[in-house]
Amino acid sequence: MNPVEKAIWFIEGHFAEDITLDDIAASAGLSRFYMSRAFAVFTGCSVSGYLRGRRLTEAARILCNGAPDILCVALDAGYSSHEAFTRAFRDQFGFTPEQVRAQGHLENIPLVEALKMDESFVVNLETPRIVEGKPLLIAGIGARYNCETSKAIPSQWQRFAPHFGHVSGQVGDVGYGVCCNSDDENNFDYIAGVEVTDFSDLPAEFSRVRIPAQKYLVFAHRDHISTIRSTMMTIWGKYLPESGHEVADAPNFERYGPEFDPRTGNGGLEVWIPVKN
Repeated sequence: MNPVEKAIWFIEGHFAEDITLDDIAASAGLSRFYMSRAFAVFTGCSVSGYLRGRRLTEAARILCNGAPDILCVALDAGYSSHEAFTRAFRDQFGFTPEQVRAQGHLENIPLVEALKMDESFVVNLETPRIVEGKPLLIAGIGARYNCETSKAIPSQWQRFAPHFGHVSGQVGDVGYGVCCNSDDENNFDYIAGVEVTDFSDLPAEFSRVRIPAQKYLVFAHRDHISTIRSTMMTIWGKYLPESGHEVADAPNFERYGPEFDPRTGNGGLEVWIPVKN
């Protein structure tokens, strides 16, 4: 497994936190030196440059939406002062935070988007088990994506992490990443959330999805989370077309059980694909 993929996943899941090169190297089991060299070879940029660019890109999106307090945005991006943030922001994008907020769009901003991870088929995909799934109520943080923008899903989980275990009516300690409401252009909604008993006492900003009882093929992904794209490509591009199963027009989801460690990306998860009877 490519250790740079692990590092990219770790950065995408934690760039809003106070992480260091040591943390990133440890997530991939490498020394600082090796991580710095490998990352540059595989991506063409430095670890620190990528981390800084991702933080400032998130800050630019917040400013574009009209954030009233630039200092709060600066602090959230890891800068201790308005001046330091403005200097770094201008060096990165060629604009000041005030200019980006005033123009209200990012069309002329060279954003640093999430790097792509592994996209090859896996050769050791386990035969899925068949499960008659119960109805589920899932609530959490939602966003709409397409194939290109879905690289930002790890940062969505990062935003949901503080809520995990504290959601009103939460059932168990299992996380769900639900894909739903797709269209012909392959745009889809993704909800990073948990199962709840009802929707009546949730934060207004939470998204909600009601999943009916459904038959599923359940695939195990036992490797590091950074290779989930490979598993997804193998499921949708190889297994399902050859299986004879017909996919149902219903939400599909990832299930992150207690064994999954969001800090390291290890522990494995399950991919639940709805199929017709």
